[in-house]
Amino acid sequence: MVDRDAVEAAARRIEGHVRRTPSVEVAPGLWFKLELLQHSGSFKARGAFNRILAAREDGELPAAGVVAASGGNAGLAVAFAAARLGIPAEVFVPEVAPAVKVRKLRQLGAVVHQHGREYAEAYAASTIRVAETGALFVHAYDQPEIVAGQGTLALELPEVDTVLVATGGGGLVGGVAAAVGDRARVVAVEPAGAPTLHAALAAGRPVDVVVDSVAADSLGARRVGTIALESAVRHGVRSVLVDDDAIVQARKRLWAEHRIVVELGAAAAYAGLGRLGDAGRVAVVLCGANTDPSDIAEAPAETVQDLSQGV
Repeated sequence: MVDRDAVEAAARRIEGHVRRTPSVEVAPGLWFKLELLQHSGSFKARGAFNRILAAREDGELPAAGVVAASGGNAGLAVAFAAARLGIPAEVFVPEVAPAVKVRKLRQLGAVVHQHGREYAEAYAASTIRVAETGALFVHAYDQPEIVAGQGTLALELPEVDTVLVATGGGGLVGGVAAAVGDRARVVAVEPAGAPTLHAALAAGRPVDVVVDSVAADSLGARRVGTIALESAVRHGVRSVLVDDDAIVQARKRLWAEHRIVVELGAAAAYAGLGRLGDAGRVAVVLCGANTDPSDIAEAPAETVQDLSQGV
């Protein structure tokens, strides 16, 4: 179980290694948590540093360094943290990982292995490598140190009633729920084509889902993590699903109206805004910007859904 104490301990551990990113009030009662400004381009740096630093504190960081599997962002965070801490890193990504993420991984000094078409296949290959080398495995979302580290961003939020979090494997939503507890409602926003938490809440346990979404490079886990599910159940996290068109339109709107460039996975959280009804004061976590911005066309306001209705 990851609780607020674990999140606060993580915040102390990673202080000085990660940025305290701003929360900006963009409309009355609506804040954007700009975690896209975090080191490595996403919130994942928080969990990566917490996992590696905790292992070093406990004398469990091997000379072989670290191994991670990722759709891209977790790998970038691990590569960044490893480079800052002076340890070797190997990262396994699917063959379809965006070129911008693969290129950056190599720039950060990681050894990159491209394997399979989905995160799950890259993950399986990474576990074999860990067994071969004895390296420390840094999970993308389902380790206590990872979940607690991701939750530290919630400690930086203003006082709000609702927090929207894009959800794939669930490390972020699990950590945020643990951090805010009963202080605010946490809403997990998931692609309809990758409803990991939604399916798990219905089944009462993590279950595999078919992954078929434009946001699969960052929200492409086949199943939600056990820690995230436990946290979601304990804190009454609600799941809402958004389709691919809504995600694409949300990304365009963030650029057209706010000049913010995010990846599709991060845009999913904003796409969920129109699904809330009366949500009071809302914080939307814009969690990552590892994307090629060249495909964001200027979107006329009348062609994009007004996501702020009902807030």
